[in-house]
Amino acid sequence: MAKWTPKHEAPEPLEGPVVATITGGTILWFVLFLVQLPFYSWFDENGHAWWVWTCLAGGGLGLIGVWYVRRRDAAIKRAGADRAASA
Repeated sequence: MAKWTPKHEAPEPLEGPVVATITGGTILWFVLFLVQLPFYSWFDENGHAWWVWTCLAGGGLGLIGVWYVRRRDAAIKRAGADRAASA
């Protein structure tokens, strides 16, 4: 089998509102947790208590994600400022 070689260069990656996207997702996980919390006994009786805890874990991991993407965004802006200052 022949090795595939690209015929053109890959495009630049798209940058969107990453911090807002991750923050919105984190808020959504916490809202889902709070909405399910009053019905915890039903979830527990039917063997679905893990749904509630999955939402809480998603919110907690989302907080780590928000911290990460904010630092990443700041580092990208610093690198751009350093490039502009040296040019």
